[in-house]
Amino acid sequence: MSKGEMANSDLSMILPRVLIVSRRTVRKNKFVDFVGEYHLDLIVSYGAVPVIVPRVSGVHMLLESFEPIHGVLLCEGEDIDPSHYDAEPSGFSPEELEEIRKLHVSDTSIDREKDTIELRLAKLCLERNIPYLGICRGSQVLNVACGGTLYQDVEKELSKKVPEEQRVMHMDYENYDGHRHVVKVLENTPLHHWFKDSLEEDKMEIMVNSYHHQGVRKLAQRFVPMAFAPDGLIEGFYDPDAYNPEEGKFIMGLQFHPERMRNEDSDDFDYPGCPSAYKEFAKAVIAYEKKLNRSECVLEAPKLNQELERKRRILVRSFSIARNMYSSGGATGQESELQVGAEFLEANTALSLQQEKRLKQMGATVRNASVYKERLMMNEERERLARAIMGKMSISQLSDLRSFYHMMGNLCSEALERKLQDRVDEEPDF
Repeated sequence: MSKGEMANSDLSMILPRVLIVSRRTVRKNKFVDFVGEYHLDLIVSYGAVPVIVPRVSGVHMLLESFEPIHGVLLCEGEDIDPSHYDAEPSGFSPEELEEIRKLHVSDTSIDREKDTIELRLAKLCLERNIPYLGICRGSQVLNVACGGTLYQDVEKELSKKVPEEQRVMHMDYENYDGHRHVVKVLENTPLHHWFKDSLEEDKMEIMVNSYHHQGVRKLAQRFVPMAFAPDGLIEGFYDPDAYNPEEGKFIMGLQFHPERMRNEDSDDFDYPGCPSAYKEFAKAVIAYEKKLNRSECVLEAPKLNQELERKRRILVRSFSIARNMYSSGGATGQESELQVGAEFLEANTALSLQQEKRLKQMGATVRNASVYKERLMMNEERERLARAIMGKMSISQLSDLRSFYHMMGNLCSEALERKLQDRVDEEPDF
């Protein structure tokens, strides 16, 4: 098996990878990183592999090391630094800020490293259409990455401004998993499709688990709401132009926690639709991975390494011997070297009509018509595949590829001229 075939084989064995950024907490007076098992279990159960990205200093500069990235799941965490979405002061008095900090001690401490890592990952997903699922804070990160803003404290900025009967308690520190509040699901959205069998037609409501004191204030323009709380807070949104799990498209944020909506005694989900966000996300991740593998064969221009240089020298030597055989009209005793070059050509590319004609003129003949025909057919197929692959490449990649082969052509011509000139210099004068 050639190195190229081995690389493709290794690539095909890579399972779909979902990056999940860890959260920091204190244990035994030291910081430790963790990710909730509910998220990990669901990702694994639907056929993807969770890859934990530690939120430690400097990791935001190493994200390329986590490639290939087939999906990103961002979940709980501390408040996002307001400087990422709001240039104006919050308007809170010092007393109000202190009250918020005391009430939400574990959430109001800003984790700038986590902010940087997650915002970069979110923007990477948006740039490359990588499937993205944001839960709780992860939905807020997605909105901020696209230009949206947040309520710095839902209770003070939203809930107290609506009638009392519309107010919602969005978190209960005494009952994380058991807390529920109602949301209204909008029709013709993925959320509606997932929970339609559990909705009453006249209400379109479900009870959800939530755990947050911040939320979406201004929804980024590209997104469409999927659910609202009674106080008007957006509880779910998605990008309709980037939602088709079968084709590897999935960009979505859920403020509530479907993974926590379980029966306390049996661990069964409250509704059959609860795991659907993870199921469809994983489906998109798998489809994206397959699509990426199909186009992975030419991601960037190849580089002239030592092995390629060695083969180039063999090829140039082979051409030189073929030319001398043609000139002398007989064998030179160097046919073995000629065969090496011919095998290299045959192993790496089919020859075009022009190349076959040129090699014939130099003395390298096609052994029989069937081989000749087979090569032509192979060349046509490879040309078709090459056109398809290049059609998917960026202008920069095509430019690099063209420059590479232009360089190779020049190198080959220069080497051949030197070899031929050396050969001429070695021949005796008559």
